[in-house]
Amino acid sequence: MYKIVISSKFKKAFRKFALRNSDLQAKIEATIAAMENDISAPNLGTHKLEGKLSGLLSCSCGYDCRIVFSLTTDDESGEQIVLLLDVGTHDDVY
Repeated sequence: MYKIVISSKFKKAFRKFALRNSDLQAKIEATIAAMENDISAPNLGTHKLEGKLSGLLSCSCGYDCRIVFSLTTDDESGEQIVLLLDVGTHDDVY
């Protein structure tokens, strides 16, 4: 089980992206819910990023929709934390 934390940049990008692609809003929300259980689920297509986004991960929430996030561990509780950083089309986030 993962704890999802949403950054202010992600919130802003989500609002902007959802306005342009209202049909994807529910799909993004479903993807985030699935990430709480298992970020490595095959349907998410989670993969490590390279280049300027090295150290971050990305998953798919539709044909041309990506969520960029980081994965850390809380030192006190040992809980895995998924920090959502950005959402948008492939070209928007990379």
